[in-house]
Amino acid sequence: MKQMSHAVRKVEPKRPEELKSVWNGEARTKNLPRARTLYIIHGWTYTVEPWAKTIGLLKKNGINVKMLNVPGLTAPSKKVWTIDEYVKWANKNIPTGSVALGHSNGGRILLNLCSKTPGKLSKLILLDAAGVYEPSKKRDLLKKIAKLGAPLKKLPYVSKIFHKLTGSMDYERAPENMKKTLANMLESDKNLKLATVTTPTAILWGEDDTITPPRHAHILKRKLADSTLSLYANWTHAPYISDPAGLAKAIMKELK
Repeated sequence: MKQMSHAVRKVEPKRPEELKSVWNGEARTKNLPRARTLYIIHGWTYTVEPWAKTIGLLKKNGINVKMLNVPGLTAPSKKVWTIDEYVKWANKNIPTGSVALGHSNGGRILLNLCSKTPGKLSKLILLDAAGVYEPSKKRDLLKKIAKLGAPLKKLPYVSKIFHKLTGSMDYERAPENMKKTLANMLESDKNLKLATVTTPTAILWGEDDTITPPRHAHILKRKLADSTLSLYANWTHAPYISDPAGLAKAIMKELK
């Protein structure tokens, strides 16, 4: 892996002592704001059940958590969504001055929200976020496939591409409107001006993430003026599955 700048915090597994200040028996909650609410926008998934353990640990330690159900994914919707419509939805459901966490596509939505509405959030937490644009043949193919008929989309290699780009194993269950929505999300990254995001941002990333690779984290760190980056050696793209307790610790550290 390329050498990181001094601003990057690399968190290795098997070193829990680094997090004792926020995760040490009953004392772990004393420095945390009891009334603070963390708003979460999940990624491209049709269930938030895998988040249960992480959310349970956060609540146990005095953090109120509001998981927002994304229209078309965990909330019913038959329309094709654009990034601007998701930004309006997020703006409506998150009070001004809040702290919000976005995972994967949820991070993309929140980055666009902060770009279009400076001052909306008091802090942004990006968890293995989407939103970094890179030219990609697979991405271009995905956009073309999304506009074609259903028969082609049933080919095994096509489903594999969608799985690779979204990190979701639920693609076969996706209705046509959400396949087109996904293409809209990927296309929107071309127009996202990361340099306009001035919200204090904590970037949390898994070194084992193969969906949104760690190089995207470094790009975000470089382009977001007020940001920190922490890399976790034992995290995949979905640390709420691979390391739910570690994710809860990392979030609490950012909320301290």
